[in-house]
Amino acid sequence: MAAQGDVDELFDIKNAFYLGNYQQCINEAQKLKPSSPDVKTDRDVFMYRAYVAQKKYGVVLDEVTGASASELQAVRLYADYLTSDQKRDAVLKDLEAKMSSSLDVGNNTFLLMAASIYLHEDNYDAALRCLNQSDSLECSALTVQIYLKMDRVDLAKKELKLMQEKDDDATLTQMALAWFDMGVGGDKLQDAFYIFQEMIDKNSSTPLLLNGQAACCIHQGKYEDAEGILQEAMDKDSNNPETLINMIVLSQHLGKAPEISNRYLSQLKTSHQNPPFVKEFTAKENEFERLMKQYAPA
Repeated sequence: MAAQGDVDELFDIKNAFYLGNYQQCINEAQKLKPSSPDVKTDRDVFMYRAYVAQKKYGVVLDEVTGASASELQAVRLYADYLTSDQKRDAVLKDLEAKMSSSLDVGNNTFLLMAASIYLHEDNYDAALRCLNQSDSLECSALTVQIYLKMDRVDLAKKELKLMQEKDDDATLTQMALAWFDMGVGGDKLQDAFYIFQEMIDKNSSTPLLLNGQAACCIHQGKYEDAEGILQEAMDKDSNNPETLINMIVLSQHLGKAPEISNRYLSQLKTSHQNPPFVKEFTAKENEFERLMKQYAPA
């Protein structure tokens, strides 16, 4: 991996990725002429992770081979996992074998990809075991997210404090602070909104940042503000799953006609089968259909 002194060389690439500007991350990566093989590997890790975020798994699977660096093979493993539900058991078995063998705890990319896979499986304990082996800011940021998913705001606060002690101004630390403030709720929601706004002002708006702002507004009951923000997010990426989910929720709060939220739901279910929202909604639909049949007149 790259030495500490090489961080600035990849700053724009990493920052674009963290802010959810995945195409800019790819563009910057393709322009960069790395100063060393380690920097080249780090550059490629973020570039291929950006392709994964865009759901362009084929690019990663085609270009990363058995001869590639171990960090890149970790990204390939994650892409392979996400490609289809049928592959997931095999990928999990492969991951378990890697975890039980001589694991290089210095390979932060592997720890992140392994934790991301376990997170998709709702196996928070396994994800945290991976992340706790690293002291990188990105591993800490994902740890904060997991603690918030577990409703352990107390543990998220401790992890965030460690991040702030390492680098309070880092993009990841500020993002984690915004997520934490959203988890706390109340007056902290406005603080989170301003953090997202500051990032937009410094860089540019992305669906990731706009959805963060919209979620703050929805929780504050500022539904009209949220609608304008989500419309901007739709203009940037009309198929973003978080935007579609927030649009469904917002349509209900605004009392819009059922066909409007149904339209977003149909788009979400067609394009994104894996988000927890879709899985839970489909399960409730199936349960409702079962009950309907059970109590239908003979």
